[in-house]
Amino acid sequence: MARRRRNRKQLDLTPREIKIESMAHDGRGVGRGEDGKVVFVDFALPGEHVRYVPVMNRKSYLFGTTIEVLEASEHRIEPKCAVFGDCGGCVLQHLDETVQIQYKQQALLENFKKIGDVQPQALLEPMTGDHWGYRRRARLGAKFVPKKGGMIVGFRERNTSYIQPTDKCEVLYPEVSALFPDLRTTLEQTSCNDKIPQVEISVADNAIVMIIRHLEAFVQNDLDLLTDFAKRNHVQVFLQPGNLKSVHPLYPVEPDALYYDFPEFDIRVEFLPTDFIQVNSGINQQLVAKAIDLLDVQIEDRVLDLFCGVGNFTLPLARKSNHVIGVEGDQALVNRAIHNKQLNKLGNVDFHFGDLFKEDMNSSSHGDWLEQKFDKILLDPPRSGAAEMIKRIPEFGASKVVYVSCGPATLARDAGVMVNQHGYRMTYAGVIDMFPHTAHVESIAVFEK
Repeated sequence: MARRRRNRKQLDLTPREIKIESMAHDGRGVGRGEDGKVVFVDFALPGEHVRYVPVMNRKSYLFGTTIEVLEASEHRIEPKCAVFGDCGGCVLQHLDETVQIQYKQQALLENFKKIGDVQPQALLEPMTGDHWGYRRRARLGAKFVPKKGGMIVGFRERNTSYIQPTDKCEVLYPEVSALFPDLRTTLEQTSCNDKIPQVEISVADNAIVMIIRHLEAFVQNDLDLLTDFAKRNHVQVFLQPGNLKSVHPLYPVEPDALYYDFPEFDIRVEFLPTDFIQVNSGINQQLVAKAIDLLDVQIEDRVLDLFCGVGNFTLPLARKSNHVIGVEGDQALVNRAIHNKQLNKLGNVDFHFGDLFKEDMNSSSHGDWLEQKFDKILLDPPRSGAAEMIKRIPEFGASKVVYVSCGPATLARDAGVMVNQHGYRMTYAGVIDMFPHTAHVESIAVFEK
């Protein structure tokens, strides 16, 4: 089970037993101690009787970690990963995959009720895909620790800043996971191996990319080592000596553009290694198609896509509608979206920069799209939600809104405004298994006038 490095001088570490009654939104089991205090227990499942050791005490609740399962849930399974419990990347590998998504659906519905005071009229079937080898983006920590044998590469440990040494990751693309040993050896051989804090990985349809962050300049021998690594593993290697603007290719010197395709819509989306793209490629394909279907886009419709990024939803929407406007708050992503519009020869889509977290946004500084009417709206905001834009939804006159969310609490908050203040009905909602074995909940909701 997971290690904990904490100051425990005032914490009674005597092992205790508890019956787990439910699951918290972060994946911990929840029960009550003999004193009535709520206890959150790592790696414990509802219905189980476990022995745990406390790791943190607060006035009204206690955190603990399981050291023995005395009575196991019927849904408990053997974790696939050798470092599960120590690595902080996954928290639910001990729970059957089909049950994981059920708990996430339950969490979504609880958020709707408690935060938004709303409930969907109907539930969508959970959107699922591969449970293993699905992740195409990752940030690996790196650290040179002679006492532990040299270079360590892996994810952060659960609840600590330490790096868990990893030779294989079961949720990353297998082609990426297979590179861990060679990557670790190569980084260790560089002259500044103690000045390399992280490696970012992106997987496109046509290439694997690694961005190596380094706090000290590489000498020529280092560059040769990294180039040889790139060549023998058929990957693109970029270097990052400073901020994101400093990212540049090492090998190939002029790398091929990264892309992923939507065959159903005859769309190609190009992106840079530093751009945000959805972690789960297979689910993203399903999600875009499902969102367009739920919007019921017609050829005469004008559609607004807020938080559009590089055009993940906007470009396929343009194949189905009269006109689409995509708005994004990162100018670099707007530029990439415009490039993708040209790449796909689309004349019925426009992209605009807009600070979508600014309530007093006006058309003079953000474009005349603010004054236009739309038939349908799609939102795909970050975890913080779309509170500012939700306030303006009635101005656009849309009959239907589809909201894709990676934060169930903020979706519930925004849904409450849509239903209780703006006069929309939440006709459908459901969960999306974008991040199997983690506690992250991706969801989708449909609002109709």
